[in-house]
Amino acid sequence: MRILIIGSGGREHAIAWKLAQSNERHELLAAPGNAGISGLAECVPIAANACASLVTLARERNVDLVIIGPEAPLSLGLTDALEAVGIPVFGPSRRAAQLESSKVFCKEFCTRYGIPTASYSICDSPESARAAARSRNHHCVLKADGLAAGKGVFVCHNRSDVDAAVQAMLIDRTFGHASDRVIVEDCLIGEEASILAMVDGSTSILLESSQDHKAVGEGDQGPNTGGMGAYSPAPVITPRLKHHIIQSIIEPTVIGMRAEGHPFKGILYAGLMIVQGEPWVLEFNVRFGDPETQPILMRLQSDLTPFVNACACGRLHETPPPVWTDEPAVCVVLAAQGYPGTYPKGMEITGIDIAEAVHPVTVFHAGTERTNDNRLVSTGGRIVGVTAHGKTLSIACSHVYAAIDQIRYSHRMFRRDIGYRALNRQGV
Repeated sequence: MRILIIGSGGREHAIAWKLAQSNERHELLAAPGNAGISGLAECVPIAANACASLVTLARERNVDLVIIGPEAPLSLGLTDALEAVGIPVFGPSRRAAQLESSKVFCKEFCTRYGIPTASYSICDSPESARAAARSRNHHCVLKADGLAAGKGVFVCHNRSDVDAAVQAMLIDRTFGHASDRVIVEDCLIGEEASILAMVDGSTSILLESSQDHKAVGEGDQGPNTGGMGAYSPAPVITPRLKHHIIQSIIEPTVIGMRAEGHPFKGILYAGLMIVQGEPWVLEFNVRFGDPETQPILMRLQSDLTPFVNACACGRLHETPPPVWTDEPAVCVVLAAQGYPGTYPKGMEITGIDIAEAVHPVTVFHAGTERTNDNRLVSTGGRIVGVTAHGKTLSIACSHVYAAIDQIRYSHRMFRRDIGYRALNRQGV
């Protein structure tokens, strides 16, 4: 098959890495890709949100399947445009992608179908947001309605926190039109986890659980980011709880989306808060998570291609269940100092080859490119994700952090406590 991967991050590198392991020897294209992906696929310099150009590329290169990584092109209707010219796509339609592109749509959908989620208010002014927060004693969460690259969420504990969130979203318009409306919801207290399911419109297959670390600082302190690290599996997701999540969250979502005329195809990602053993939906994403994809795909022993192709073509029910290794895996993101705010770019990166040669890790590139003189330099806030598996999570973490010592660039930043909840649970 000739497969086109849309995107340029660590998630897309992990997808390309897994597809390249197939015995079928697929021809891989990526748009725009990155320095790591270029070793596995032909990279074409077309932006992920340039929908018309991507459709032209897919037609001209006779692409058999398109896998869309990031949320922006999904919200712009890239799937619809590709399917209109007969090209199968792993990723939901624009209308189905509203589960992620609009927090208001997501919350109202959950309410319609009895999917457990926190009580909420929809606000479109500073005054209404402050009033909704005040009714919750200022202990609440404020979320931008639209896409904000994982950063439009403010967890508030007092009036000062609320004022800062309202200022950023509804007055300073830090997130532009994404915060024309905001959700003010109850702050759920528990442990977060992520469950991803492959869906073909009717049938779903659950992937292994994971836990992301959104906050920039150790101990989950500081502002939210796109993700500073992740591990799989998440011990908080027990077999009993997994079954409950399927019945109370995944299946009602698949049924509801189909009933409303926009069946969901692709990855349905449920970001959950586990409160006293019960799962509550914090958010839905409509694509592979980043960096959750890296440890999840590292644990997948099956060929990925039959699953993504079956989802795109509505034949998931014909596909045997995936096979997983029991060994846990972890990914630690190396970022640029200042991320998720202002950060430097163009920093030369060295030591990745040594890290992969000396330690049992895979380094997935996120924000990297090659210069004309073949130097590897940074292009984003999240630069690479160092990923490994091991007999225990502690061993996997030791592999990763030993490898990180080999990777160098100026203004380096990373969390040293990725996986701490699971390690504490195990008494490590």
